[in-house]
Amino acid sequence: MAKISERGKILPASPIRKLTPLADKAKKNGIHVHHLNIGQPDLPTPEIALQKLKEIDRKTLEYSPSEGILSLRKKMVEYYQTLGVEISPDEIIITTGASEALLFGFMACMNPGDQMIVTEPAYANYHSFAQMADINVVPLISRIENGFALPDIEEFEKLITPKTKAILICNPNNPTGYTYTGEELCKIRDLVKKYNLFLFADEVYREFFYSNESHVSALTFNDIKENVIVCDSFSKRYSECGIRVGALISKNREVVQTVLKYCQARLSPPLLGQLVAEVSMDAPQSYLENVYNEYISRRNILIDGLNKIQGVFSPMPNGAFYTVTQLPIDDCDKFCAWMLSDFSYEGQTVMMAPASGFYSNPENGKKQVRIAYVLEKDELKRALTVLEKGLEEYKKTMM
Repeated sequence: MAKISERGKILPASPIRKLTPLADKAKKNGIHVHHLNIGQPDLPTPEIALQKLKEIDRKTLEYSPSEGILSLRKKMVEYYQTLGVEISPDEIIITTGASEALLFGFMACMNPGDQMIVTEPAYANYHSFAQMADINVVPLISRIENGFALPDIEEFEKLITPKTKAILICNPNNPTGYTYTGEELCKIRDLVKKYNLFLFADEVYREFFYSNESHVSALTFNDIKENVIVCDSFSKRYSECGIRVGALISKNREVVQTVLKYCQARLSPPLLGQLVAEVSMDAPQSYLENVYNEYISRRNILIDGLNKIQGVFSPMPNGAFYTVTQLPIDDCDKFCAWMLSDFSYEGQTVMMAPASGFYSNPENGKKQVRIAYVLEKDELKRALTVLEKGLEEYKKTMM
């Protein structure tokens, strides 16, 4: 039998989806699984977007331009103006989700063997994209004890070598829900300027920013504007993950032109997704306000409930719809699998993402899980009860 590639062997499996077979088996056995493992919003997509799908009357579903439909990019220019960011349509490339924006950005800006500093815990697919681009992630650990705040900037400097080409931040953060303060962002900006690095800023969760401070986009850093690459997405903002539409934005023309070469090789971003994305931006402000308030309510219920469980600790996340939580057990990978394969309470169990998959060294996340509060409030409460009962039962197996 022919052998698969070495790069395929070492590519990590998704920590968010790897327990899916166990969840599927539990469901077949009649157990209700509370899905807290994946950032799939349950809130409705804007009605205006769903209506657009029904009204598409094209005779041919053609390729779109490799850089994306111009009218969508112009609409995004208007959106960014509301954030105080002045960009032009030719500084935006529409991608197949923010994932493609990151992958193409890495390949455009870094050579094989180059290094990128990433604060951890970090979105697991950053590692996958880095491996695909043949670059090396250099992790810098943030700590749950201080809510996953940005490590001291001196710790960043210790990691910089001649091979260091970029820093990657996610603001608000997936998986922790941490939001960077203006002061922290300025320190990163100054570091990028000092060492002439690229700054990749994943701002997918920008609209879900619950801090007392306002969100600051990296695109506002005019003194490093040639160094900044922002990745954006419609998936979470409008609860439309399935349209697979994201964007790469940069004022560095050479970066944009190089990314476009990769886009031309894959031909076209999703046509139907772009049509939906464009009209989604006309959703009333009340839509975003309702979604924002709903997530805050869910967050408060979840974090309050988690911290009432004996031995459990979760800092208060100020953005996105995730939290990384410390559990009083020895191995969260085993515990999360056990919850699906061996445990149920009143016909229910809980699916979570072991946090080991969000660290370069899995040992750093051995006692942590990522929880997504993407379920309605009553189901969240039930899930908290099931989790508490599960922990009580699992501790008995540890004795």
